[in-house]
Amino acid sequence: MTTSTTSESSAATPLFDLQALVVAVRRRRRLWCCMALLGLLLGAAVAVLLPPPPSAVTKVLVAHAQDQPNDTGTLMRTDVQVLGTTRIAGKALQSLKSSEDPEDFMRDYRGTGLTNNLMQIDVTGDSDADAVARAKALADAFVADHVQRMQDAAKAEAKALLDQRDRMRDELAQVNKEIGEQPPQSDPKAAADIESLFARRAELTSRIADFDQRAEEARTGTPKVISGTQIVDAPRAVRHSLPKALATNAAIGLVLGLVLGLAVAAVGVVVADRPVLRRDIAANLAASVIAELPRRSGRLWQRRRTRAARERLTTTLARTVRGSAEPLSLLELGCARSTSMIALQLAGALAAEGPVVVIDGLPGAQLAGRRPKPGDPTVVSGERADAVSDQERRFGVGSVAPGTAWTDLQYLGTRTVLVVRAGHGSAAWLHTVARQLADQRIEVIGVVLIDPDPRDRTDGTLWDGLHTALRGRSERPARQNGTGRPRTERLPAWATPVPDNDQEAR
Repeated sequence: MTTSTTSESSAATPLFDLQALVVAVRRRRRLWCCMALLGLLLGAAVAVLLPPPPSAVTKVLVAHAQDQPNDTGTLMRTDVQVLGTTRIAGKALQSLKSSEDPEDFMRDYRGTGLTNNLMQIDVTGDSDADAVARAKALADAFVADHVQRMQDAAKAEAKALLDQRDRMRDELAQVNKEIGEQPPQSDPKAAADIESLFARRAELTSRIADFDQRAEEARTGTPKVISGTQIVDAPRAVRHSLPKALATNAAIGLVLGLVLGLAVAAVGVVVADRPVLRRDIAANLAASVIAELPRRSGRLWQRRRTRAARERLTTTLARTVRGSAEPLSLLELGCARSTSMIALQLAGALAAEGPVVVIDGLPGAQLAGRRPKPGDPTVVSGERADAVSDQERRFGVGSVAPGTAWTDLQYLGTRTVLVVRAGHGSAAWLHTVARQLADQRIEVIGVVLIDPDPRDRTDGTLWDGLHTALRGRSERPARQNGTGRPRTERLPAWATPVPDNDQEAR
């Protein structure tokens, strides 16, 4: 049964691959861990090298004549702004007998409205005693100014009411005079005028009494404001704990560094576009992932597993070399050392069957220039590849990193296994590698993934065609040999297909 997955894969491809982003950011944990550690150290250094200046705090209860239960804090915000004026600062400096400029002094203190009637004043100074003295001078200056303003407002209101009362009294005297000048007569019109004058006199008398009462209330309210405005928390020095400041600043620096590191890592991952998942690497290289190896040996309890994975890979590659009539090559991308170790192990596995020659095409001649040990296979450089006898089994080791001479790769082998480090090459470069190998007619039979993500659960096998998936017929026509007759070769045992159903088996 044949199915087409091209449309399905394109429809299933998300616009933003969150899984790949999370995996790539997790792989760059060294970056954001270093950023978090740097933030922690910087926060601790700030706490030690830049301690807070000596400071003092005091609290003032502020009473207002216009206090209302539904006040939203407008009066207290006004008091805070009044505290930050040159008049209050100048009065405080005057009581301290200081020649400091009020504008400079205003930078050393601030007021904070805690409630509608409670204000906190924070002051810094050269020492704790100086800060306490400044706080007391500021609180006294603010209380005196507030009381003076309230008294002036009350006096102004009382004076306005008394002036209005005096005008009413003058008008009442005029009305009384008019009443006294009226002759006694029984004329109805004169009686009506007299009645109107008496009503006016009663109204004026009532209003005069009202103004007297309001003026008295205005004068009576001032003592309440004066007694209600006072310092309720005496000025005191603020004690700074170095261990507490150290822990707080270090925690803040740690969090900020971690957030910044994660952001930088995420942006770098998106911009670089370096695939790390098996499915992405397989899709970009158009070849299936046949094995995975860690970049390092790892911890003690992981070395046995790594050794077993290397042995399985060596066995698989040796079986492929034995069953192939065409030369095989190992081409690395970002993992030359791991590829060299794989090549040496493969050569050691094949040495029991006859002489083996490894053609070193890696930049810098990492294999050909190494000091040979007893029992090591023969390693020659790429320039001496033509001198290798046809009786000797050979395979090549090369690189597909940027700057590769693509036309030289076919001399290392017409079939290749790509050894790729996850997250090393960009998607564009992986496409370039696949295209260049196809142009050179070098068949990619699989990908060995180095340093994979341990939590990667994606499938690195391609199933969209016989030319990119290791399934199908067990034998296929191969390139013609020197006699001009086509030769056939067997796929490796791990590539032998398993029929999906009875129809495919038939």
